[in-house]
Amino acid sequence: MEGFSEPTLRALAGSRSFERGLGYLDAVSGVEVGDGWVTASVHGTERYEVELTLDGPGGLSGECDCPYGMEGNFCKHLVALGLTVLAQRESLPRQRKAARDRAQDLDGWLSGLSKDELLALVQEQIGEDRKLRRRLELRAASARGDLAAVRARIRDLLDVSPFAQYGYVEYADARAYADQAGQAVSAIGALTGSGRADDAITLGREAMKLLADAVENVDDSDGWLGQVGADLADVHLEACRAACPDPEELARWLVGHALGDVDDGLTDIDPLDYEDLLGEEGMAVLRKLAVEAWRGNRRGWAEKYLMEHLAKAGGDVDTVIAVHAADLSPSGHTHLVIAHELDTARRPDEALRWAERGIQDARDPAAVDTALIDYLCDRYAQADRLPDAVALRRDHFGARRTLLAYQQLRTAARAADCWPTEREGALALLRADAERQQHSRYGGPALIDALLDDKDIDAAWQAATETGAHDQQWLTLADQARATRPADALGVYQRLAEPLTKQTGNAIYEQLTSLLLSIRDCHRSLGTQDEFTTYLTALRAGQKRKRNLMRLLDQHGL
Repeated sequence: MEGFSEPTLRALAGSRSFERGLGYLDAVSGVEVGDGWVTASVHGTERYEVELTLDGPGGLSGECDCPYGMEGNFCKHLVALGLTVLAQRESLPRQRKAARDRAQDLDGWLSGLSKDELLALVQEQIGEDRKLRRRLELRAASARGDLAAVRARIRDLLDVSPFAQYGYVEYADARAYADQAGQAVSAIGALTGSGRADDAITLGREAMKLLADAVENVDDSDGWLGQVGADLADVHLEACRAACPDPEELARWLVGHALGDVDDGLTDIDPLDYEDLLGEEGMAVLRKLAVEAWRGNRRGWAEKYLMEHLAKAGGDVDTVIAVHAADLSPSGHTHLVIAHELDTARRPDEALRWAERGIQDARDPAAVDTALIDYLCDRYAQADRLPDAVALRRDHFGARRTLLAYQQLRTAARAADCWPTEREGALALLRADAERQQHSRYGGPALIDALLDDKDIDAAWQAATETGAHDQQWLTLADQARATRPADALGVYQRLAEPLTKQTGNAIYEQLTSLLLSIRDCHRSLGTQDEFTTYLTALRAGQKRKRNLMRLLDQHGL
């Protein structure tokens, strides 16, 4: 009980989960106090089973079968139960003593029963509890050494058909199926505990295949089967540790599993977890098979991942590079991955060469990975190669012609003290694009955006007038030029306001009101307030049935 307090609950859960747990105090039901534990149900999105351990080795802890709790977190449901128990803290010692007394009484009563009485009791429980019956059936088959019976029972437990309608397990039934599949995993683990680890390995691998088939037909949105798969992987490793299988056979199975012999995405087994079991002999076979598989399919994702994983674990940077180099992306992304690996290995010169090669190898300059461009420019800046950074940004802008590429060129050119020249060339490209697009619906937006970003309002206005701009650009232009060009801004605001008067909806009314406020400011600057009054009066008369608009105009003094 020491350390069981509200601050402890907050520390375990974190402030967010603790605060959310306060809202679940009324959702706690069925509280049962044992000697050192408390269980309850908490009704959230679903009904969750919650258990607090009061006197664990690490102090207070808890488990909940909600998705967040299944990930090992101290969730809001545990907080709610903990606070409920704390509210009755004075009675807790008495309840724990009563639980100990009940346990002792039960032990004494069971000890006094005859064999026939115990058998009748077990049979009665078997008839009422299907889970207990299944566990005992499996234990009986295991005790008899009847592998065929155990296998058949595990197949039954992993069969989705009892839960599936039209061959598919819906979300509402997925947890029940996962609970049953978990019984199969527990049964396999029990084989190891009873000295039959070899059988556990065999059945564990078969169960992985069955689970792989099953997952295709289950809505596992909450990840219940993912936990079953993780548990099955743990059971397999435990069985292998107990049985010490042949290293070569184990290596072959591990490689086969990693390359997709069981394509379920659930039993994620890391071959390196078995390194101590494989020994030098098995690891040599593992690496040999991995290399052979990769050479046979250098672009296969699983083959590449396995090779890279083994190479990284062994500190073999050159092999990692070779794996990536065998399947280079035309965008230069793979070159960048290699560069990062070489940087980590403290081989910066090679990293730079690979990054530069990524630019050279790119088939389409417009498709080059922007992260590669950024990496190279950073390296050039660090090495005081500013002209090279400018040249790279210039080429990138020439291929992309976006505002971001323009901004990046400007930053690099200013650092190299050559922005006026670079700006002239960049704007020339954008003007040429704008002239080609001036008959299109959107005009030349990149040119306008670039000039606006440079705060060159007069040039932006002229470009918009000559080549066109979209409405948002005109609005930005009007907002930025209103103080110096109120008449021009007024024309823009009135043009943009006109179509809004024919539309409805609160969002439209807010846009229209904002434009009207800008129109009023322009008239004030021009000294033509009477014109605005006439304009607004006519607008209100025409829009008077739009009550929300009228209310909004009143709120803003219009």
